[in-house]
Amino acid sequence: MTDQELRTIADRLALRALADTYAAGVDRRDAELFVQAFHDDAVLHVHKPGDPDTVTGTRRGRDELAEITTLIARYARTYHFVGNTRYEIDGDRATGEVYGMAHHLTPDRHGGTDYVMLMRYHDTYEHRDGRWAIVERHCLTDWTEVRTALRS
Repeated sequence: MTDQELRTIADRLALRALADTYAAGVDRRDAELFVQAFHDDAVLHVHKPGDPDTVTGTRRGRDELAEITTLIARYARTYHFVGNTRYEIDGDRATGEVYGMAHHLTPDRHGGTDYVMLMRYHDTYEHRDGRWAIVERHCLTDWTEVRTALRS
C-alpha cells in the first residue's frame, strides 16, 4: 500500500470519528466533547425539516456551538445514530455527507414519545494543526416521525 493510500484511509477514519464525536457529545450533553468535532470558527446551520433551502438557525464559533448541549437537554434523552458516510478529500479540505437518525425522548407516566428525525449532515472539513474538524455543517431533516416509547 502506498503512503497516499494510507493517508486516504487515515483521513476517512478521522472524518468518520468526527460524526461519532458529535453524536456522543450531544447525547451525553458534554459540551467539551461536542465541540471537539469542530474547528473554533465553525458554523452550524439547521434547516427547516423537509425544506433544505430554508435555514432556521445558525450557530457560529465554539461558545455558540457548545450551547447546543444545553438546548437538547429539554429532552430526557437523545440518541443519535450515525449511518452511511461519504467523503470527498482534496488535500487539507474535504466535503462529506453523513446520514443519521436522531431520537428525542419525552417521557410520560406510560413511557412517552420518541420524536425521530431522519437526517443528513452536509459538511465541509479542514485539516488544520494536525487534525481534521468540521468548519461548516448543514443539518438537513428529510422527515420526522413520532413514535410511542415504552418503559423498559
